[in-house]
Amino acid sequence: MDGTSRVYDMVVLGAGPAGENLAERTRAAGLTTVIVENELLGGECSFWACEPSKALLRPVAARADARRVPGLRKAAEGPLDVSAVFAHRDKMSAYWQDDDQVDWLNSVSVDLVRGHGRLDGPRQVVVDTADGETVRLTARFAVAVCTGTITAFPDLPGLEQVRPWTNRDATAARHVPDRLVVVGGGVVAVEMATAWQALGSQVTMLVRGDKLLNRMEPFAGEMVAEALRAAGADVRFDTTVTAVAREDGADSPVRVTLDDGTSLVGDEILFATGRAPHTADIGLETVGLPPGDWLAVDDSYQVTDIADGWLYAVGDVNHRALMTHQGKYQARIAGALIGARATGESLDDGRWGRHASTADVAAVPQVVFSEPEVTSVGLTTLEAERTGRRVDVVDYDIGRVAGAVQYADGYRGRARVLIDVDRGTVVGVTFVGPGTQELLYSATVVIASEVPLERLWHAVPAFPTISEVWLRILETYRDRAGQVG
Repeated sequence: MDGTSRVYDMVVLGAGPAGENLAERTRAAGLTTVIVENELLGGECSFWACEPSKALLRPVAARADARRVPGLRKAAEGPLDVSAVFAHRDKMSAYWQDDDQVDWLNSVSVDLVRGHGRLDGPRQVVVDTADGETVRLTARFAVAVCTGTITAFPDLPGLEQVRPWTNRDATAARHVPDRLVVVGGGVVAVEMATAWQALGSQVTMLVRGDKLLNRMEPFAGEMVAEALRAAGADVRFDTTVTAVAREDGADSPVRVTLDDGTSLVGDEILFATGRAPHTADIGLETVGLPPGDWLAVDDSYQVTDIADGWLYAVGDVNHRALMTHQGKYQARIAGALIGARATGESLDDGRWGRHASTADVAAVPQVVFSEPEVTSVGLTTLEAERTGRRVDVVDYDIGRVAGAVQYADGYRGRARVLIDVDRGTVVGVTFVGPGTQELLYSATVVIASEVPLERLWHAVPAFPTISEVWLRILETYRDRAGQVG
């Protein structure tokens, strides 16, 4: 590893989940591989997103469940132990140390260069290390950009001086603000509003549109908004922030001015208004691409605007599906494909591209760890209408299933399944309700495998579990349309 110029078969920019999995797969395929990272190995998900956020949210869901179980209700009435929740969050974030990730990288024989990496022409990456060294990496075969995303802030004057929270601040905070303003209505906004309201903040959500979770079925956002309000949060729709300021110094409260001329005050303000590609400073201009843009890819994750096919983009940076599990999936596909191409294996059957397209478009699973949970995979009703897909919509009250009655008194949940009229397969599923995250994989398998409804009848759910909702949905469809069974 000595010297400032090194040659590898594969160079990976970014050591988040996508980059790590890609590097491991290309190394397993026999390619010498190096990964470049300027922060912690494991990336956003391990230290500032998935792991810490779910550690904050798990006690919220567990307490809510306990309050609905006879014999536990009284014991669960008190407030959360904030210091214990924070300690659990710290543990799940590995105390913001990546030693275990480094050990794992060594175990799979992938080299690491720490520093800021940027492209410097075809198959060239230059890394500025923390100790002032410049390392040039040359890729014999391919370079992959796995740099993920960063917070996208609105264009508001004085925003930087306000020091707004990003998702990183919200998941790693050491204190509970008395008043937290959350700007946004998507997944991060909903999850952090749920967590901090339960931890003791008075949360005010400012949503520009007319619903929460606007990319999901409307009833999902409606049920979450209702639960947030019941928990004490102030959820406001059709509201735009026009100005923010800390009027009395850096540590003073934030005054937030709204488009109707009114204002409110919070101790902290979280902007959860979207993500932007982390590509502004990675040298895209040296290979003819505009800095700061998403990287368009084909179904093999090759960047489409680059000749000779040497540049790949895997994970959030290609804008296909901004979720950790999808980035890891893409990395498994791309890693095997890159290895096959480098060694001359035939890919004429098209198996890699076909699978990638299916899982990145038709069967993308998502969980919102709100209270209640929201899970979805495949199309929504609106997406089906927009694309002209002929679907039958089957709704069912999950609270009527025996397993849900066992799960909690007064269980409230809803299922929606979209059935392709022409093919007789499921193309979209949404579940809302406690414990529904564990139903999501079955829905993903049904959609990704294109299971015919007549076969689905023979997948028997155990009694009494919430998964019996699948049988109830089939029965509802049969009785209503006479097309099943």
